[in-house]
Amino acid sequence: MPEARSARDPRLDFFRGIALAMIFVNHIPHQIYENFTSRNFGHSDAAEGFVFMSGLAAALAYGPKLAEGFNRQSFGKIWGRSWTLYMTHLVITFWVIAIFAGGALFFGGDKLLTMNAFGPLAKQPLEWLIGLATLSHQLGYVNILPMYAALMIAAPFMIRFSQVAPMKLLAVSLSLWALAGTFRLNFPNFPYEGGWFFNPLSWQLIFCIGILTGTAMRGGKRFLGVHKPLVILAGLWLVMAAIWVNNAWMLRTWGPALGSLKDHGVPFFLVTFDKTFLSLPRFLHVLALVYILSMPYLVPQIAASKAAAPLRMLGRHGLKVFAFGTVLAIFAQAVKVVHPGGLLQDTVLVWGGLAILYAIARISEWMRAKPVARDVPAARTMPREDMPGDLLRPGAPALALPRLSLPSSIPVVQPEVPRRAEH
Repeated sequence: MPEARSARDPRLDFFRGIALAMIFVNHIPHQIYENFTSRNFGHSDAAEGFVFMSGLAAALAYGPKLAEGFNRQSFGKIWGRSWTLYMTHLVITFWVIAIFAGGALFFGGDKLLTMNAFGPLAKQPLEWLIGLATLSHQLGYVNILPMYAALMIAAPFMIRFSQVAPMKLLAVSLSLWALAGTFRLNFPNFPYEGGWFFNPLSWQLIFCIGILTGTAMRGGKRFLGVHKPLVILAGLWLVMAAIWVNNAWMLRTWGPALGSLKDHGVPFFLVTFDKTFLSLPRFLHVLALVYILSMPYLVPQIAASKAAAPLRMLGRHGLKVFAFGTVLAIFAQAVKVVHPGGLLQDTVLVWGGLAILYAIARISEWMRAKPVARDVPAARTMPREDMPGDLLRPGAPALALPRLSLPSSIPVVQPEVPRRAEH
């Protein structure tokens, strides 16, 4: 039976735009505006939303072709996207190095060379360069795309199995997450010891939930239906988490009390707020947020409103916005090290950066826009094939999404009390 289609659902772009804007703001630490991003109102932050929506977008874009079974075209497109992410990461890394080197060389910002995992550069420069190229060493605030690229390698298999055996896929994903947390399994670092800050073996669980959600949306359904007890439970958890991270007494008592369960044999990733291994409190928080924001009431109207158009535009050009946003945020960090400034300078850096990102999105929109077709004789018109990538292009047809929406998509490990995650 052919799938029903309607106008492109605006919620994916809207929430992805919010996530990208908040990631940019959070990547400029020690300024007032970071106090208003989502990490100040719960245990998760924009990174979890970004990864969830990446999985959802992958299922929407590549699901139709994979529904026919594994095929070379789908693997080529998805793995080609992974390669694009890898190359984008290297370009971002190169610019981060150039910005910090310029700040140290021309403006006396020697401190920059001790920040964001630049340490091995002075003592182990060759090892450092090998680590950058092989993704085994990732600079601070430049470490989410490697995880995303790794997940896209597995995406064809995850998408296909979400179509034929969704609950089995979920069981495998949960098992891998639990194994990674229990035995601290992670991708290796070099020349540092340890593992990736965003552990793909753990974060694949959010990516999987996004894929399962997108696959259900493809069929005009919800992956998890609206049930009043779940709505109440999720809402209460979000309210409690928002109070928790802003209440000094709860921070002093509840977090350590929960963490103390480790001494009684409870695996650390179930009772801490660790970001690398996607701890249970963070995972439950983003799940609750997704579920509440997916209610078919006010959110769709807000996402489609004229006021939300700038955020939707940011979301439509997610990779460009993320890449430029990371470089601009690192530039702002360098400026703050060389010249600490104050509120006025922070305002210029944050809001000026957001304005630049919006301009980049507008330029991308203009460059990608297709000319209006002139009248063509009916006999010469050809039917247009709906390729997987079409759903992510402006003005492309998409499925009717009647009842599902999304949440608001870096380096020290999250402390064991539910504070704001600082990247």
